[in-house]
Amino acid sequence: MKTEKYTPQPIDITDVKLPKELEQLVEQMSKNVHEVWAETRISQGWTYGEQRNDKLKTHPCLVPYEELSEEEKEYDRNTSIGTLKLIMKLGFNIGK
Repeated sequence: MKTEKYTPQPIDITDVKLPKELEQLVEQMSKNVHEVWAETRISQGWTYGEQRNDKLKTHPCLVPYEELSEEEKEYDRNTSIGTLKLIMKLGFNIGK
């Protein structure tokens, strides 16, 4: 049994700036992040519901990405941006 307190130590990516040409990739990744999340939820028995209810397994975000609020899309974008920045910080190049 672990008794030590866990202290997250993510790699600092605050100094990484994404090139403008990756904006389209960010949006495509964001949509895919949502699709993977939704697919997982649905496979766990979750369905759409106007209110999130963990007991009934309903969630208002079980809709296509395009129907999400900007606030919800921003959550997915931040995940995508963070991933891309980490890839760049680790010295990898992203190209098409």
